Amino acid sequence: MTDDEVHEGLADVTVTETRLSDIDGEAGQLWIAGYPVAELAANATYPETVFLLLYDRLPDAAELESFEDRLCSYRTLPEPCHDAVVAAAQRGAGPMAALRMGAATATAVEPNDPEADALRLIARLPTITATYWRVLSGEEPIEPRLDLGHAANYLYMLTGEEPTDAQVAGLETYLTAVVDHGLNASTFTARTIVSTESELVSAITGAIGALRGDLHGGAPDLVLQMLEDLEATDDVRAELETRLDRGERLMGFGHRVYDARDPRATVLEDATATFYEGENDFFAMAKDVEAQARDLLAERKPEWDLETNVEFYTAVLLHGVGIPSELFTPTFAISRVAGWSAHCLEQLEDNRLIRPRSTFVGEHGQEWVPVEER
Repeated sequence: MTDDEVHEGLADVTVTETRLSDIDGEAGQLWIAGYPVAELAANATYPETVFLLLYDRLPDAAELESFEDRLCSYRTLPEPCHDAVVAAAQRGAGPMAALRMGAATATAVEPNDPEADALRLIARLPTITATYWRVLSGEEPIEPRLDLGHAANYLYMLTGEEPTDAQVAGLETYLTAVVDHGLNASTFTARTIVSTESELVSAITGAIGALRGDLHGGAPDLVLQMLEDLEATDDVRAELETRLDRGERLMGFGHRVYDARDPRATVLEDATATFYEGENDFFAMAKDVEAQARDLLAERKPEWDLETNVEFYTAVLLHGVGIPSELFTPTFAISRVAGWSAHCLEQLEDNRLIRPRSTFVGEHGQEWVPVEER
């Protein structure tokens, strides 16, 4: 690579080494800390996965219990954070804006400690999201329950009802499956910010801002809207063709790094099949849409690899679990905050300020003209 060679969007540029996740886009494979994502998502709890990312090994039973207790101890929001989230909801702020405000104040009254701040943020993002949703819905926030696991407590704080085992299992699988995914936009944002030796909370706040964009984390709710629209039509293929004829994207297909099917889509499809077992009309409809959409995309755009991505079955699974579609992207952040935090801590192990270069394409030799002569 020459010094003046431009790689738009940093495509194919390697900027760091990591032990946290690895992607084979051609083969459609993903490893989390060395474990195939399907194996990890089928067996690990979310706290086990967090421990693995932070400490590079799986905990034994005693370590896991102690770790879960520590996460539980951080669930309650400090007063400045609680007040910021409530104010955001009362003003009608969007869910990601509220999450960003909550994250920015989540450690405001505690001393700066990157590892402790990582755990505080992992524990508090579910409380922030649930508090926002309850207040936005005109209801009182629900205090976290320390006797419930991470996924179960989040669902409980949203509704006030203890979730079923099926709901917890579905959400647990989702949280583990999407916990980390290479150097995506939000992760790179987090590593860039922390490389300046800013606080970890600033890095996570920036990552949330990056995730908010439709090109990164903002599409699962659009997948659900598409599926609900198609559920109401008599001819799915004709409706999909109409959308393509209008130049619209079929949401839930295609990915920046995968030429094959997103492996997380397979993990979440399996989890969704288990969740909807015995009552699977919506799941069966979604599978039919997926099959017809893939066929059409292969016919219309054979030069592109528009396979099913993680967002498609994210929408189906989270809808079944009971997460409101408005909270799909915040729920993504509730998982990914562990990956962001692990990347930040990894960056700090041997930190070097991230400072890429740009190629100037303007004109040199400009001469100043006083304002009265312009």
